[in-house]
Amino acid sequence: MKFRLPNQQARSGLDELQNHVIDEFLAGRIDRRGLLRHGSAYGISAALLGGMIGEAPGRALAAGGEGATIRVSITAPSTAINPVVAGDTGSLCMLQQAGEFLLFDNPKTLRLEPMLATSWKSSRDGRVWTFTLRKGVKFHSGGTMTADDVVYSLARLADPKNGSNALSTFKGVLKPEGVVKVDDHTVAFHLEAPNGNFAYLVSSDNYNAIILPKGSVAADYEKTFDGTGPFRLDAYTPGRGASFVRNPAWWGGKVMPARTEFGFYSNQQSQVLALQGGQVDVIQQIVVQGAQGLLHDPSVKILNIRSSNHREVHMRCDKPPFTDKRVRQAVALTLNRPGIVHALFGGLSDLGNDSPFAPIYPSTNTSVPQRHRQIARAKHLMAEAGLAHGAEVTLTTEQVQEIPDYAVLIQNAAAEIGLKINLKIETSAAYYGKATFGNSDWLDSTMGITDYGHRGVPNVFLTAPLESGGSWNAAHFNNKTYDKLVADYIATVDLTRQREYSGRIERLLLDETPIIFAYFYNYLAATKKTVSGVVVTGMSQVFLQHATVA
Repeated sequence: MKFRLPNQQARSGLDELQNHVIDEFLAGRIDRRGLLRHGSAYGISAALLGGMIGEAPGRALAAGGEGATIRVSITAPSTAINPVVAGDTGSLCMLQQAGEFLLFDNPKTLRLEPMLATSWKSSRDGRVWTFTLRKGVKFHSGGTMTADDVVYSLARLADPKNGSNALSTFKGVLKPEGVVKVDDHTVAFHLEAPNGNFAYLVSSDNYNAIILPKGSVAADYEKTFDGTGPFRLDAYTPGRGASFVRNPAWWGGKVMPARTEFGFYSNQQSQVLALQGGQVDVIQQIVVQGAQGLLHDPSVKILNIRSSNHREVHMRCDKPPFTDKRVRQAVALTLNRPGIVHALFGGLSDLGNDSPFAPIYPSTNTSVPQRHRQIARAKHLMAEAGLAHGAEVTLTTEQVQEIPDYAVLIQNAAAEIGLKINLKIETSAAYYGKATFGNSDWLDSTMGITDYGHRGVPNVFLTAPLESGGSWNAAHFNNKTYDKLVADYIATVDLTRQREYSGRIERLLLDETPIIFAYFYNYLAATKKTVSGVVVTGMSQVFLQHATVA
């Protein structure tokens, strides 16, 4: 492919950091994918990036007529819909039907696109990020969105006093006073430390970060679903479902469906039957186990997205037998990862290498060798740790999707090296509890499996479950060298340097093995063959503004 270089006039409109990304590409230090991903992160326009690689701008429109009713089955929200504390897939899908973000992380390209912000840029050190807001955007309640609404919405999420679910993203990154109004259409984020990936943290990746009117009460959200999005609330019935109607005042232009309807379901089997029986048009998410019939049904379209969705198998570094890293290494070496991917996902998954750096991330260091099954080596490590005759532990986890089957595979594999694993499989409510130390089987179990949703960058996975004192640190991993490497990685705005740090992090985690990352599975959704224009993300979001039915 012949690349078209931007002329001097085009480059003169870029800041130093944006020009640096282009120079890295021209010097061959980052590839086409790295250019698109990193360029979008630092606010280089899609038109300029597309022009360099010969990619036509714009999004393909769906084939079909407008005015349809699109019926969607989703996982039932576990609590009242509250944009500050929502964390389950049903709730976050409801949030984004009416609410919107500063930026959209395109699930196919992993590139950031404008949403409520039209442009964004970072200071050279990555400490101050400035966003220009779209003008003329109306809330459903009639007001015009300004910087005051953005400051109110995002400062609230960064405030520890509010118990925000987004604190897993903003802790150590952004304080409420760091969200600053520059003028009515400009907001600056003054960060606690440099952050090369910050734009992703205020995108659709951070599902709590929808922009709401200043002064709105989070606990009252499900009464109004006030937002800026393409659909307005028609009706919401807790525990049963919701319906929305087209927003004629949407800034994004023509909304194709006249109406959307969401039914709340408690299990995948009922969702599959509803799609096959014609009661719904879209299933928010499916997993291979239990949905094999849909994968080969000619009347069904499977939406398949590579993602960073994964399961974390934590081992308490402060509790026997896992106080010895050789035991943790041994357990990881028992797993047949290609076999697990085939058995649980029919191959629709990437292998994991016991770090949060999924293969989809441009910053992942692919020079680090892949860990594979080595039973003899695992037995030797157990003997070195004084456990030649074995040990016994309990693995606690939740009854979600393929996780119980994965737990059995781990149990059988560990038995080969004399480690007896007893399984304790609970409801999600019992497993997570209050999600604080001393009140959660998740965070207190000696060994466990936890489900983690997709993120466009690995920052949250690197910090919350692995940093010393991290809010999701179920492994109780405490390693100051690791903490420093992660801080350096996050602060780096250069992709080549990010890969250097990621390689060091990946090798450290292979040695310490506080958590097993065996796979990163593809996000799958299903629609009728006649439905087009549905966009889903690895976060379980469903965007329907361009959906049609042929």
